[in-house]
Amino acid sequence: MQTNNKTIAKNTLFLYFRMMFTMLVSLYTSRIILEVLGVDDFGTYQAVGGIVAMLSFVNGALSNGTSRFLTYELGTGNYLKLKKTFSTLLSLHIIIAVLIVILAETLGVWFVKNELVIPDGRMEAALFTYHLSVITSVVTITQVPYNASIISHEKMGVYAYLSIFETLTKLLIVYSLTYFDWDKLKLYALLLCILQIATALYYRHYCVRRFEETHFRFIIEKSIVKEVSSYSVWNLISSISVPLKNQGLIIVLNMFFSPAVVTARALANQVNMAANQFVQNFRTAANPQIVKRLASGDIQGSKSLLLSSTKYSYYMMLALCLPICLLADPLLKMWLREVPEYTVIFLQLAIISSLFQVFDTSFYTALYAIGRIKENALISPILGILTFPLTYVMFKFGYSPVVMAWILLTLYVVLGMFIKPFLIVKYAGYKWNEIFRVILLCFKVTFASSLLPIVIYANKKLLFGSKEFISLITILFVCLISTFLSVWFIGLSQNMKHQIVNNIRIVKNRTLRNQDSN
Repeated sequence: MQTNNKTIAKNTLFLYFRMMFTMLVSLYTSRIILEVLGVDDFGTYQAVGGIVAMLSFVNGALSNGTSRFLTYELGTGNYLKLKKTFSTLLSLHIIIAVLIVILAETLGVWFVKNELVIPDGRMEAALFTYHLSVITSVVTITQVPYNASIISHEKMGVYAYLSIFETLTKLLIVYSLTYFDWDKLKLYALLLCILQIATALYYRHYCVRRFEETHFRFIIEKSIVKEVSSYSVWNLISSISVPLKNQGLIIVLNMFFSPAVVTARALANQVNMAANQFVQNFRTAANPQIVKRLASGDIQGSKSLLLSSTKYSYYMMLALCLPICLLADPLLKMWLREVPEYTVIFLQLAIISSLFQVFDTSFYTALYAIGRIKENALISPILGILTFPLTYVMFKFGYSPVVMAWILLTLYVVLGMFIKPFLIVKYAGYKWNEIFRVILLCFKVTFASSLLPIVIYANKKLLFGSKEFISLITILFVCLISTFLSVWFIGLSQNMKHQIVNNIRIVKNRTLRNQDSN
């Protein structure tokens, strides 16, 4: 158990290092690419790329299954079945990629030409970008089993190192656009496609060298297909709802509003996804241990890890959510200089939604671990799919684009607070009082953390006058300190506090011994 906890901590640090670097550079890169492409081309790029992602929903159904089954077989120690599982899953992903290319180059091309709002004279560039997005999609789809193998083996360090290269290369791509006398949108799409292919090839080379099961043979093992299909068929509905909630809503925005509104939503999503990486990195490190403990028969250990990781995931998101919500406007102005209309409110509602999404994604891991996702696929995704026609109807009646963000917030409240808790109590052996304690503790920490920052924010003109930068730094500092103190005094158990203090003492003593030896 101690070794497993150290593995989680080590992998979390790797992923955080990767995330911090990529987040900072990516946010800076976004500002530059917005300036280089312009608001309209940036929005067009988001819209046409969203169509390909929409068509890839079948791949999403297999992605979760791929990671789950590879991790489970690794936990059982059945390496012969692990090899067959990997080759069968990669074969299925190749077949899916072929089918998506056929759909994308027929139905998808028609949709771009006839339904999207493309600025005059930019259809050729939009189609060029679209075809490159199809190629990138094929690479991404066939890459899934390799990425799942790295996560299953908990080798997170490779992500940190390669992400540094990938992020720096994207930065170079953005700056290179100013030195070439060619259509900026076309060149940007082409260079990103080349980078995606190069990154995928490296991951595959790494896996083949390190993990024996990734030596691919094109096989379709019927027993494995049946096992994965029974799991993934229910995940299929969920995989339809995800692109509809994300790329689908972007496309609906493009159908009713200008590319500038699409850009506002895309920018808000980018900041929100960067914030979500904090939680996703921790969950990526913890989830394999939750599954492996369950596979080895340690049911109570699996449950305990999931509930505690849910709390810590929420605390991490809260530490970001509070300052971003209060300081969205000045932070966006510092980042973008010129902030498109609706970006601020889109970001605030998206980041609040992420707090409730923590419960949704964390509790889902319990169903994912036991392989019981049928009920979730019948309830949660259907609610997600309903956001698409509901948003379309609201736009038809002339509502503001912000109504889309309110609909998504309502969805995540329902999923995280009601649907997922009900499902894991009924099917995964959890108790209502266990879940209620976790949620109540999170809300107590939220209230305690928010009180002082909100009071200071409401009176910032009285306290700071026109000194906006001092106001921003002060509120940011108060948010972080307030959250830290609330988590320490309210959100952590006595056992966890003792563990943290003991670990600090161990590190301190080790440092002192090293200094003495030198």
